[in-house]
Amino acid sequence: MKHRRITKRRTAIAGAAAAAVVGAAFTLQSATATPAPPRAADLLSAPAAAKLASSVSSDLRGDTAGAYYDTETRKLVVNVVDKAAADKVRAKGAVAKVVQHTLAELKEARTTLSDKATIPGTSWSVDPRKNKIVVTADRTVKGGKLRKLDTVLDSLGSKVTLQRTSGEYRPFVAGGDAITSGGGRCSLGFNVTVGGEPAFITAGHCGKKGSEWSADGAAIGTMEDSQFPGNDFALVKYSGDVEHPSAVNLYNGSTQEITKAAEATVGQKVKRSGSTTQVHGGEVTGLNETVNYSEGTVEGLIKTNVCAEPGDSGGALFAGSSAVGLTSGGSGDCSAGGTTFFQPVPEALEEFGAEIG
Repeated sequence: MKHRRITKRRTAIAGAAAAAVVGAAFTLQSATATPAPPRAADLLSAPAAAKLASSVSSDLRGDTAGAYYDTETRKLVVNVVDKAAADKVRAKGAVAKVVQHTLAELKEARTTLSDKATIPGTSWSVDPRKNKIVVTADRTVKGGKLRKLDTVLDSLGSKVTLQRTSGEYRPFVAGGDAITSGGGRCSLGFNVTVGGEPAFITAGHCGKKGSEWSADGAAIGTMEDSQFPGNDFALVKYSGDVEHPSAVNLYNGSTQEITKAAEATVGQKVKRSGSTTQVHGGEVTGLNETVNYSEGTVEGLIKTNVCAEPGDSGGALFAGSSAVGLTSGGSGDCSAGGTTFFQPVPEALEEFGAEIG
């Protein structure tokens, strides 16, 4: 199994994925006093929380145990395991939460899962809000496979928790505009430039290196690189004179301009655009997710409660003008809802030496 290379920048943010919870300030005027609203200066946007999370993680090094962004209170919550670290977190302007497990303990548990429970139909990532590794098993995990999984989970005790999904994990083969190759359909992710030349990124499971791609019946380019499993991203170089705006189709007659790439944060509100189900929104629920598809294992994915369906693969996950992810796979659909995983865009750009634009 090929393990993806995690950049230092991603490790810092994934280890301390931003979020926010505000401590209410009370005015003791009467027995029925109500909490004073937080000052605007104390509130953080998701990008600002991500920057603060990276700063806290860097300054405290091994003294934090993950972090998350609370969208209701718009503050960064940082997990710690002792009072001294909690004081340092508060001094940085974040909310400290004392938890049971260190990141080192959870990392060791992840290694055990990779070594002993790499079972098709399973996935896992650290949930900083629970201070546990959340392991999810789809409907295909039963019988001997389920017994094997249960044995491993029992050995890890309180560091893990199991949840089930009625769907089946699969790459969404069959955001943004539709692109086709050899009768298959995926979605364009984001337009980029490589060495000044126009290209776009999409999901690696959509096609092989050298495959030819079309849009609206016209040839548009050739897939220069494709990585799946392990990673799930691909690069298609445009051929000829093809318009390539740095924007995402919103399927309502308008587009969202994309100006930069950004790391995801737990709790962040995001939207996805794809050629099957068009635009849907939701929230980032996990980072650095390991997903065991039947085709192989992909690591380092973004987990969300955004729905998607076959044909949405490769499509754009974005937050405002920021490119966040490429649709990989998941379970469920946009009628009943589901879980969708995304390849982080910054890693794909770094691998290809590409820039948004």
